[in-house]
Amino acid sequence: MFKQLYSALTSENSIDEAYADLTRMLEHGAWMFARANEVLYSTVPAEEVRQPLYQRDGAVNELERSIRRKVLRHLTVNPGHDVAICLALMSVAKDAERIGDYCKNVFEVGVFYSEGFHVERYQQPLDEAAERLNGLFKELIAATRDSDEARAHRVISAARGIRGRCDGLIEALLREEQAIEFHEAVAYSLLARHYKRVASHLANIATAVTGRLEDLDFPSEADDRALD
Repeated sequence: MFKQLYSALTSENSIDEAYADLTRMLEHGAWMFARANEVLYSTVPAEEVRQPLYQRDGAVNELERSIRRKVLRHLTVNPGHDVAICLALMSVAKDAERIGDYCKNVFEVGVFYSEGFHVERYQQPLDEAAERLNGLFKELIAATRDSDEARAHRVISAARGIRGRCDGLIEALLREEQAIEFHEAVAYSLLARHYKRVASHLANIATAVTGRLEDLDFPSEADDRALD
């Protein structure tokens, strides 16, 4: 799909700019996710990150509004032209905006829970998920910038693995029979949920890159087809 979009960009400045806005949203999201996890593991103080993180979130929100304005302007001037592409761009812009919200949620876990993580069977998978998601941001930014469908499929596949692992952790916590500190268990479950949602939104944006517009918001179907 983004290959089609790129061809439209050469002659339509408003859509060209909207596409660049989406890339900037993802770059902000990558920064926010990395900083939120640094606060979570106490490698940087929360107060050092708080203001720039919320400023970035404000910038992400404004970029989404900017994309909406540019797409609507394009459709007003060119009625019936590139409608599917424009609607897909607005849809994935919402995904990028929601990523910012989940990055704030991860940051808030780091702010409100400060007792540390001590249960290796939960901590290690979450550490690995966070590290993998950091890499997926970079992969997806490159995929959207270059209309690289192979990279997009890798993002979708990896996101599916992260979602499955996060679901497994939540289920294990609900079935846990050994004693775990209540607040630590809550922190694990929240992180599993937040990481899963970040992975899902990254996968949805990647789905648009592959051109399967009908699969937007249906990540499980898109994942299965991507591996065919």
